[in-house]
Amino acid sequence: MTYTYDDQNIFAKILRGEIPNETVHETEHTLAFRDIYPQAPVHVLVIPKGPYVCYDHFARAASDAEIVDYTRVVGQLCAELGVQEDGYRLISNAGAHGVQEVPHLHVHILGGRVLGRMLAKA
Repeated sequence: MTYTYDDQNIFAKILRGEIPNETVHETEHTLAFRDIYPQAPVHVLVIPKGPYVCYDHFARAASDAEIVDYTRVVGQLCAELGVQEDGYRLISNAGAHGVQEVPHLHVHILGGRVLGRMLAKA
Protein backbone atom coordinates (compact mmCIF):
# COMPACT_ATOMS: atom_id res chain seq x y z
CA MET A 1 0.00 0.00 0.00
CA THR A 2 1.14 3.54 -0.77
CA TYR A 3 0.46 6.16 1.87
CA THR A 4 -0.23 9.80 1.12
CA TYR A 5 0.45 12.06 4.06
CA ASP A 6 -1.87 15.05 4.56
CA ASP A 7 0.31 17.84 5.94
CA GLN A 8 -2.79 19.81 6.96
CA ASN A 9 -3.85 17.33 9.66
CA ILE A 10 -4.06 18.63 13.22
CA PHE A 11 -0.90 16.86 14.40
CA ALA A 12 1.14 18.29 11.53
CA LYS A 13 -0.13 21.72 12.57
CA ILE A 14 0.87 21.03 16.19
CA LEU A 15 4.35 20.00 15.03
CA ARG A 16 4.67 23.25 13.06
CA GLY A 17 3.60 25.28 16.11
CA GLU A 18 0.35 26.45 14.50
CA ILE A 19 -1.78 24.85 17.22
CA PRO A 20 -0.75 24.89 20.89
CA ASN A 21 -0.43 21.73 22.95
CA GLU A 22 0.43 20.70 26.49
CA THR A 23 3.78 19.03 25.81
CA VAL A 24 4.73 16.22 28.18
CA HIS A 25 7.95 15.10 26.46
CA GLU A 26 9.86 16.00 23.31
CA THR A 27 12.89 14.54 21.56
CA GLU A 28 14.46 14.96 18.14
CA HIS A 29 11.99 12.50 16.59
CA THR A 30 8.99 12.36 18.94
CA LEU A 31 6.44 14.64 20.59
CA ALA A 32 4.13 13.64 23.44
CA PHE A 33 1.30 15.82 24.72
CA ARG A 34 -1.88 15.62 26.77
CA ASP A 35 -5.10 14.78 24.92
CA ILE A 36 -7.52 17.73 24.93
CA TYR A 37 -10.46 15.33 25.49
CA PRO A 38 -9.00 12.86 28.00
CA GLN A 39 -10.75 9.50 28.29
CA ALA A 40 -8.87 8.50 31.47
CA PRO A 41 -7.00 10.30 34.27
CA VAL A 42 -3.81 9.75 32.25
CA HIS A 43 -4.28 10.30 28.51
CA VAL A 44 -1.21 11.27 26.52
CA LEU A 45 -0.71 11.17 22.75
CA VAL A 46 2.69 10.23 21.35
CA ILE A 47 3.46 11.14 17.73
CA PRO A 48 6.53 10.84 15.55
CA LYS A 49 7.73 14.10 14.05
CA GLY A 50 8.02 12.49 10.62
CA PRO A 51 5.13 12.29 8.10
CA TYR A 52 3.77 8.82 8.86
CA VAL A 53 0.10 7.97 8.42
CA CYS A 54 -0.16 4.89 10.65
CA TYR A 55 1.95 2.35 12.51
CA ASP A 56 2.64 0.00 9.61
CA HIS A 57 3.70 2.98 7.45
CA PHE A 58 6.05 4.10 10.23
CA ALA A 59 7.43 0.59 10.83
CA ARG A 60 8.29 0.18 7.14
CA ALA A 61 9.41 3.70 6.19
CA ALA A 62 10.91 5.36 9.28
CA SER A 63 14.62 5.34 9.98
CA ASP A 64 16.02 3.10 12.70
CA ALA A 65 16.72 6.21 14.79
CA GLU A 66 13.08 7.34 14.54
CA ILE A 67 11.74 3.89 15.45
CA VAL A 68 14.06 3.46 18.43
CA ASP A 69 13.36 6.98 19.71
CA TYR A 70 9.59 6.64 19.39
CA THR A 71 9.54 3.25 21.10
CA ARG A 72 11.80 4.40 23.92
CA VAL A 73 9.71 7.53 24.50
CA VAL A 74 6.54 5.42 24.87
CA GLY A 75 8.31 3.20 27.41
CA GLN A 76 9.79 6.14 29.28
CA LEU A 77 6.43 7.91 29.46
CA CYS A 78 4.68 4.84 30.88
CA ALA A 79 7.19 4.98 33.74
CA GLU A 80 7.07 8.76 34.17
CA LEU A 81 3.27 8.89 34.07
CA GLY A 82 3.05 6.27 36.81
CA VAL A 83 0.84 3.81 34.93
CA GLN A 84 3.17 0.80 34.88
CA GLU A 85 2.27 -0.67 38.26
CA ASP A 86 -1.52 -0.79 37.88
CA GLY A 87 -1.60 -1.11 34.11
CA TYR A 88 -2.30 0.96 31.06
CA ARG A 89 -3.56 0.71 27.51
CA LEU A 90 -1.83 1.73 24.29
CA ILE A 91 -4.13 2.44 21.36
CA SER A 92 -3.15 3.20 17.79
CA ASN A 93 -5.97 3.29 15.25
CA ALA A 94 -5.35 2.82 11.53
CA GLY A 95 -7.61 3.38 8.54
CA ALA A 96 -11.38 3.43 8.21
CA HIS A 97 -12.05 0.13 9.97
CA GLY A 98 -9.75 1.17 12.82
CA VAL A 99 -11.64 4.49 13.08
CA GLN A 100 -8.50 6.57 12.65
CA GLU A 101 -9.55 10.20 12.97
CA VAL A 102 -6.20 11.93 12.38
CA PRO A 103 -4.06 10.59 9.50
CA HIS A 104 -0.80 10.90 11.44
CA LEU A 105 0.54 7.99 13.49
CA HIS A 106 -0.25 8.44 17.15
CA VAL A 107 -0.37 6.21 20.18
CA HIS A 108 -2.71 6.96 23.05
CA ILE A 109 -1.32 6.08 26.49
CA LEU A 110 -4.30 5.66 28.82
CA GLY A 111 -4.24 4.78 32.50
CA GLY A 112 -5.03 5.87 36.01
CA ARG A 113 -8.22 3.80 36.34
CA VAL A 114 -9.70 0.47 35.29
CA LEU A 115 -10.38 0.88 31.58
CA GLY A 116 -12.80 -1.99 31.01
CA ARG A 117 -12.86 -4.33 28.05
CA MET A 118 -11.53 -2.93 24.81
CA LEU A 119 -13.96 -4.56 22.39
CA ALA A 120 -17.29 -6.25 22.83
CA LYS A 121 -17.97 -9.38 20.81
CA ALA A 122 -19.82 -8.61 17.61
